Amino acid sequence: MKVRASHILVQHQYEAEDILRALQNGKSFEDMAKKFSKCSSASQGGDLGFFARGKMDEDFEDQAFLLKVGQISVKPVRTKFGYHLIKRTA
Repeated sequence: MKVRASHILVQHQYEAEDILRALQNGKSFEDMAKKFSKCSSASQGGDLGFFARGKMDEDFEDQAFLLKVGQISVKPVRTKFGYHLIKRTA
């Protein structure tokens, strides 16, 4: 099974929490990714494309596979790269 997800990657937890509040208040995930994400995927609105298990950080994958299509993670996910907000897109 594969999922498609987008993410916003930031260095600090407080940044992720600020962005999460903005998303909960109606800001566009894609716009926030383009503006704040430190990942090269930012220019595509955070889109990471389709991936199967074993391709991403385990904590990131676990969260991405739990989400329903269109759902955004309710809290930041910490990996060795920083803090991620994840949106499952397909």
